Amino acid sequence: MKATFMYGAGDVRIENVPDPVITAPTDAIVRVIRACICGSDLHPYHSMPHNEHGVPMGHELIGVVEETGSAVTTVRKGDFVIAPFAISDNTCAFCREGLHTSCIHGSWYGTPETGGLQAELSRIPLADGSLVKVPGVDLATADEGLLASLLTLSDVYLTGYHAAHLGQVEPGKTVTVIGDGAVGLSAVLASKQLGAERIILMGRHQSRTDLGIRFGATDVVAERGAEGVAKVMDLTRGEGSHIVLEAVGHLPAYEQAYGIVRPGGIISRVGVPQYEEAPIGFGSLFGKNARLAGGPAPVRAYLEPAIARVLNGEINPGLVFDRTVTLDDVPAGYAAMDNREALKVMVTA
Repeated sequence: MKATFMYGAGDVRIENVPDPVITAPTDAIVRVIRACICGSDLHPYHSMPHNEHGVPMGHELIGVVEETGSAVTTVRKGDFVIAPFAISDNTCAFCREGLHTSCIHGSWYGTPETGGLQAELSRIPLADGSLVKVPGVDLATADEGLLASLLTLSDVYLTGYHAAHLGQVEPGKTVTVIGDGAVGLSAVLASKQLGAERIILMGRHQSRTDLGIRFGATDVVAERGAEGVAKVMDLTRGEGSHIVLEAVGHLPAYEQAYGIVRPGGIISRVGVPQYEEAPIGFGSLFGKNARLAGGPAPVRAYLEPAIARVLNGEINPGLVFDRTVTLDDVPAGYAAMDNREALKVMVTA
């Protein structure tokens, strides 16, 4: 089969490798219908040291179950499924508390043992916890928009939702979203769904912020740094934002976040931090009684209700995809996202 590997910064290749096989009774093999390139995939694309063996890439898919191990009970051959980006058993103490990304028995895609999901076939460990069946969808007649929206539930939309959920977005609140990438736009959509009164989107790419307005943003701030902070403070009468959703992961975005959060407010981060240390002292969080939340989204905890919202047409998060490539063209998809020629790239296997 064909699969995607990264050999170093900017070096993405499609390789022919053996088909995956069942190695544990809890495994399933899934034929990939759609995968995608994640914004977090661009971090190693920028900085990964050379690796002579290559690292398997991809952690988002929708697909069809081809085979299951003897212990798998919740899915079977032929089922149309979504794979959350984290592997989990859905039964351990942390999974029961809705923290599937901390699953005691869980792991991540993109290792030699698990492989990546930007491929024709994928082995899914702990399939009973790591796959969720999509009911009532006929792949023979399903349109691309529906497939795109379902694909976002493997990571990007529900990562945005996680930011809003941990930020305690609710009616009457002002929310500021930092970042106009796919996760930031998803956070806008999720904040709208949760009833935010005002949603300020900090982004400077008009094609993206236009989609943010379509998703529910009430204001757009293109300025960054101190100018951006001043603009948001002006929009909020000097009070700041009740909730700040940081969807970038770089220190300047975090600095903007604590600059605009309202006293007593919450900063919720879902951009994977590309820094080890960040201010938490009097001038950033402590003096404002501000709280810091966020982390890897436990997508599995949110999947069933999100699937229902997509199927009934309540949300259409698949609009974040603005380019589709075949598996052979995945390297060009990485380059397009890196060059900001594409917001988010979908992959047809």
